[in-house]
Amino acid sequence: MAAVTPVQSKPRHGVALVVALLAVAVLVSALAVVYAKHKSRALFAELQGLRQAQDQMDVEWSQLLLEQSTWATHGRVESVARNRLDMQLPEPGQVVIIKQ
Repeated sequence: MAAVTPVQSKPRHGVALVVALLAVAVLVSALAVVYAKHKSRALFAELQGLRQAQDQMDVEWSQLLLEQSTWATHGRVESVARNRLDMQLPEPGQVVIIKQ
């Protein structure tokens, strides 16, 4: 029978390097996921704040439109013209129509 010689193990530095690189890649990927989630939550909170500000501005805009329509009614304009500016409607004979 022939003598069996023990097989020498080859150095597995290449496999260990690949495993280490994959472990680093997994760690970097996990950190990127955590950062992306944090950034997403921060942006969502900012968006909610901006939407609330927009709602407040919409309410204010509606109130301003209502106030404008109140100040611009014909009765109010006529009242201010008569009382503050001492204006009056012209007599029919004072009206001059100009045709071009």
